[in-house]
Amino acid sequence: MAHTTPSRVVATEAAVQLIDTLMRVYGPLIFFQSGDCAEGGSPMCYPAGEFSIGQSDVCLGVLHGSAFYVGRDDAEYWLHTQLIVDVLDGAGGMFSLENGTGKRFFVRTRPFSDEECERLARQAARECVRQ
Repeated sequence: MAHTTPSRVVATEAAVQLIDTLMRVYGPLIFFQSGDCAEGGSPMCYPAGEFSIGQSDVCLGVLHGSAFYVGRDDAEYWLHTQLIVDVLDGAGGMFSLENGTGKRFFVRTRPFSDEECERLARQAARECVRQ
């Protein structure tokens, strides 16, 4: 049985629906999870190209077609954890695109299994060789 490498960031169906709604209005999006990258934290959602990604920011993955960034320190902290982006009722961040929709993005987490961590490490090693 072939095992796939898990994604570091995934979206629930509710998050996918909200992302689709925002993309219809704003076009391509990006997400950034600031230093409060913790269980229950709220990633910020911006139109692609309207948020400046710094050299110390890391793309954890693609969330329903949208790049998801965190700071380097947060990426290290969450190395063994999958971020699950979900949606709650409530106000979004002041500058996040979902503000005003009555919904907000939030992050839940789950630890990767030892086997998943090994697959992620092998994938990272392969990516480094290609560069």
